[in-house]
Amino acid sequence: MKARVFWKKDSTSAKFLRVNSFYDKKGFIIQRDKVYFVNQDIILAMIQTSHLFPVLDEKLIQLLRSLNSEDWERKTISPKWTIKDIAAHLLDGNIRSLSMLRDGYYGEKPEKVNSYADLLDFLNGLNTDWVKAMRRVSPRLLVDLLEITGKAYCAHIASLPPLEPAAFSVAWAGEDVSLNWFHVAREYTEKWHHQQQIRLAVDLESELFQAELYRPYLETSMLALPHHYRKMEAEDNTLIKIQVRGEGGGDWWLIRKTDAWELVIHPDKMPDAAVSIPGEIAWRIFTKGITKEEAKLLVEISGQKHLGEHILSMLAVMA
Repeated sequence: MKARVFWKKDSTSAKFLRVNSFYDKKGFIIQRDKVYFVNQDIILAMIQTSHLFPVLDEKLIQLLRSLNSEDWERKTISPKWTIKDIAAHLLDGNIRSLSMLRDGYYGEKPEKVNSYADLLDFLNGLNTDWVKAMRRVSPRLLVDLLEITGKAYCAHIASLPPLEPAAFSVAWAGEDVSLNWFHVAREYTEKWHHQQQIRLAVDLESELFQAELYRPYLETSMLALPHHYRKMEAEDNTLIKIQVRGEGGGDWWLIRKTDAWELVIHPDKMPDAAVSIPGEIAWRIFTKGITKEEAKLLVEISGQKHLGEHILSMLAVMA
């Protein structure tokens, strides 16, 4: 059984070098995807996504420019938002990220954030205020602004040193500190799933299910698994297999070790629970785009069903 590929700091150059196997006296030093540094010398494999932002942006602009006036007002699976509202939210993401992370200007700051729920309330308030204000902006101008800010946003994302600490941690993965590559990958999942919400509303979602675009979304989202299962009790070495079917899909393995769940590859035993999820609904499960009851009717679960069913409530978004 192996952990993911990871990186080790070279003692001479102090740079991180990729290694495919690194052992200590007990075997693999790292097996948890949520741990990135061990004694500041070892880091897990990165998920590369920065090169995909311009691709997503180009597809988004082409899609939005093809919409008619009725399309812009279509409801989406995000309960209170139309297509235009989601496009406005994507613009907010560009502008807010550039203002804070490129320019160091944070503007409105939370008065009191003592918990995840407090942070969520603050962010939801910002999102609501922005979307409401943007309802007075025309679709044409909205697309123009997305195109302009998108180029600057993609340039900023590409400039971030992947192995340095990020300004914001990936809270849905249970991290207090994240590296830039994970922050960027998280941002990719945001861009991907919001565009897919728009595409679903106009029956054009197949474009983003291409393996080049969907696989990084899934790889990043699955990093939420150990944190999501943290309170799920099971015997040591209990193994769960999560499969996503279709283009861009694959298999992920989660094993119980002492007091935590760990993502592993090449397990040396049969799974105690197995979940098979159609690719077209996996992203909806992880973004509150389908209820647990609806998802149960579409997935296949074998073995210890309570372990398999738990993934149906996993979120890889701030929600």
